[in-house]
Amino acid sequence: MKKRLIIICLAALMLVPTTNVQAQYRKKKQTTEIVREGNNKRLWLRSKADTNWHPTPGGLYEQVTMPEMNKKGKKTEPIIDMGGKHKVRETAYDTVWKFTAFDGKTFYYINYNYNNFRQLKWLKDNQRDWGTFDPVMDYITTAGRIPMHICAIFAVNPTITDQDQHDEIAANAQMEALISLDYFRDILIEKELKNKVSYKVAEVDWRYWKDASYFTDPQPTDDLIRVGLIVDFSSKKVDLLPSAAKDAKTFADIKFFPNDATIQDSYIPELDNLASYLKQESGLEVLLTGYCDNVGTETYNMGLSRQRAVEIKKALMKRGIAENRIEVIARGEDDPVGDNNTYSGRLANNRVTVVIQ
Repeated sequence: MKKRLIIICLAALMLVPTTNVQAQYRKKKQTTEIVREGNNKRLWLRSKADTNWHPTPGGLYEQVTMPEMNKKGKKTEPIIDMGGKHKVRETAYDTVWKFTAFDGKTFYYINYNYNNFRQLKWLKDNQRDWGTFDPVMDYITTAGRIPMHICAIFAVNPTITDQDQHDEIAANAQMEALISLDYFRDILIEKELKNKVSYKVAEVDWRYWKDASYFTDPQPTDDLIRVGLIVDFSSKKVDLLPSAAKDAKTFADIKFFPNDATIQDSYIPELDNLASYLKQESGLEVLLTGYCDNVGTETYNMGLSRQRAVEIKKALMKRGIAENRIEVIARGEDDPVGDNNTYSGRLANNRVTVVIQ
């Protein structure tokens, strides 16, 4: 009986260290925790080994900090294109399905949700389904060290007119796209591919991108539209989203008297020239941004600056320019070009800027 008890005790002692090791291992695996910021729906992911807190766009649950170095010790800083809404038509790009090999002088548009790179990162090769991105993966895995430029493009729903809301959505979208491209980079490293890849993110104007189909296709309901990817295979530094108005004509500001939205007769020839130019360049649009001085309340000034831009819009429509080609923005007393403490400065600030896009 004593012999049996001794054997049981020894066996129990041998199991204790194993249990502790397993417990330590489980504890070590739990390196992150998700916390909620007050009543806000924004989720944060904090590393227990790091005091920094990292914000995530709504609905994301993974670490979002971009690594400064990749697994091969090279810097992985993507190129961020902050140029605003690019005016480029979808028809300007070839579809990826037309070719078995890619032309180094052609840009290709792929209708692919770049956010899928996140999920694909954690799957084995025989489980990954690349969808419309499959021809690209076939090409770069078989053609050798082909240099590639890749640009993730997104759009903010054009029905969102509040500029602050638009800017917040765009900022989150840029961060999300950069993270997704970083997952794609990880996949290439994992597959030991030698391709030299450069990354960009850009916002496009959804209405302009869809062209005429915008008026016939069902309108998007999501605030953020992940348009897809543009890829180019060449060794040259390229602009994947050249502005449609890159070489467009410039027009002077249209000035207004303080506390007034009446177009002065002296600007009639300028409006005639603007309308004539838009008729000649049917692929371009015009952005009218209204401003005013800081006299009066913020609400009143915002309304006055919008009314000024609307008056210019009406004048252009009377001259035969379609309404959908004219975009109006009100900026109130923001971005003054003159000193509001002087009369001449206030005159300079009461204006509508004209930008061809």
